Amino acid sequence: MSNPAATSMDRTLARLCELCPVCRSARHSQKGLAFAIVKNVEEGICPFCKAYERVHGKKAHEAGD
Repeated sequence: MSNPAATSMDRTLARLCELCPVCRSARHSQKGLAFAIVKNVEEGICPFCKAYERVHGKKAHEAGD
């Protein structure tokens, strides 16, 4: 699932996004305040969410498998 072009720094930052309580809640519930925050903030502000997308190929708020 990991992108081979992603750097080790990208993987480290993406791991922080995976552990972030707000992002985890957004991925799990797919609704509510956490989901709205992550969906609107991830691309413009958060470097962890950007790295998550580069590594996993999906947005930080999208549900996991």
